[in-house]
Amino acid sequence: MHHAGPWLLLALLLYPVLACATAERGREETPQYDVIVRGGTVYDGSGGPGRVADVAISGDRIAAIGDLSEVRGKQEIPAQGLAVAPGFINMLSWADEPLLIDPRSLSDISQGVTLEVFGEGWSMGPLSEAMKEARRRDEKEAGWQVAWTTLGEYLAYLEQRGVSPNVASFVGATTLRIHVIGYDDRPATPEELVRMQELARQAMHEGAMGVASSLPYTPAVYASTEELIALARVAAESGGMYISHIRNEGDRVFEGLDEFLRIVRESGARGEIYHLKVSGKENWGKLPELIHRIEAARAEGLAVTANLYPYPASGTGLAIVFPPWVQEGGHDAFVARLKDPQIRRRLVAEMDMIPPEDILLVSFRNPALRPLTGRTLASVANERGTSAEETAMDLIIEDNSRVGTVRFTMSEENVAREIALPWVSFGSDAGSIAPEPPFTDAQPHPRAYGTFARVLGRYVREEKRISLAEAVRRLAALPAANLRLDHRGQLQPGYFADVVVFDPATITDHATFEKPHQLATGVQAVLVNGVPVLLDGHHTGAHPGRFVKGPGWRPGP
Repeated sequence: MHHAGPWLLLALLLYPVLACATAERGREETPQYDVIVRGGTVYDGSGGPGRVADVAISGDRIAAIGDLSEVRGKQEIPAQGLAVAPGFINMLSWADEPLLIDPRSLSDISQGVTLEVFGEGWSMGPLSEAMKEARRRDEKEAGWQVAWTTLGEYLAYLEQRGVSPNVASFVGATTLRIHVIGYDDRPATPEELVRMQELARQAMHEGAMGVASSLPYTPAVYASTEELIALARVAAESGGMYISHIRNEGDRVFEGLDEFLRIVRESGARGEIYHLKVSGKENWGKLPELIHRIEAARAEGLAVTANLYPYPASGTGLAIVFPPWVQEGGHDAFVARLKDPQIRRRLVAEMDMIPPEDILLVSFRNPALRPLTGRTLASVANERGTSAEETAMDLIIEDNSRVGTVRFTMSEENVAREIALPWVSFGSDAGSIAPEPPFTDAQPHPRAYGTFARVLGRYVREEKRISLAEAVRRLAALPAANLRLDHRGQLQPGYFADVVVFDPATITDHATFEKPHQLATGVQAVLVNGVPVLLDGHHTGAHPGRFVKGPGWRPGP
């Protein structure tokens, strides 16, 4: 027994060291975070250069960024050789209806979009009973029903049903006008304007981002500048924005800009221009002066920004070629007038027709017309033996819709020049859809599948118009700051964990005007509020999206 003494002494001396090492190993192996995105090049959204780091997430927030090799996450996402960025913000999304059909938001999630912002003139609320009834007639065939009245109720409904991206919306000035005035071509009375302002204020308190207008379309075209100033003032009261598809983007683009700047100046709201562009070959040379005037307004202290989609073609209804008077009173009244021979003769002289070979027909409601999808108005007119103007009238009557079109009206060089502007963010001006029915019944603009990947692939990697760090700033941090979002748009500890992991060397848009239903590639992982929605390029089926509220939001009673 006397030999055991030294060994016992040694064991007693070593025990604290061994115990400490075992505890250390246990601590290292016990996950300290829910998710760690491992070893990617982090572009935090500030516009500064990327740095190799791990990003740790606890719950719905970013917990730490740095060398986290000593700790583990319950889930680890390898990102070596890839870029890690804040989730992208789609400043002009029409996913408001598609998300009711398919909550995955596949075309946008596949490009790293984690927030869809709706409301270009039309918003999903506030709805009057008549508006709800009209929508119910239209939407029955789409397989969903209007289960809300106000804009806040719609966004809460989306969150409650479950959607993959975060959602937000402006309240549409067009929607407010239809709610109070209908489709009449007349100014609002003082009482009606007060009512429109009350509805706008309610939407702001429910979390709207501001007031949005889309002025070339009926019945928005009937609104005076004074009406828009009054609505923008309501947005300004609670820190919201006035955002606008300005009244003219072609021959009278400077007048359109002047009106927009006047609304911003007199209302006190921050202002943004939807899809900045100069339309029509004869107007392409006006872009430098347009930029100069916007930058002069910014230098004067006006908080003015813009967004765009990176394509030389726009997408809108064929109805855009018709003057406002023939569309007064709503769609049914419009179609009835198109059947009147006397009105048709007058219209041929008054329609604002661009070359019909530059108008691509892309979506029809009537199955009998769907074989025309992807053809130009010129070729259909030629086949029918009628003029382009008459063919446009006939197609709207036969389809009983606005008829979806793509219009080639812009210059590639102008688009590239706009993309280089530091105050420009991005929006698809399209739905977030999937390459499967019912979405494949129509042929969308390729921007539905390619906007964000195209910025990073074509304009960053191939053409080097902007750096990757600057692109990330403008895809995430800039729009988040413009919208006054709380703790979103950057990768910083404490911020919501909206994260995209992509390969800058391979990210590519594949959608073309001929074959638009093609998902972008190169995005490996997307997290929304800390939950992986895309892993290894495949949708996980998760629906963690939330209703992101604007600066005027007030908690309900």
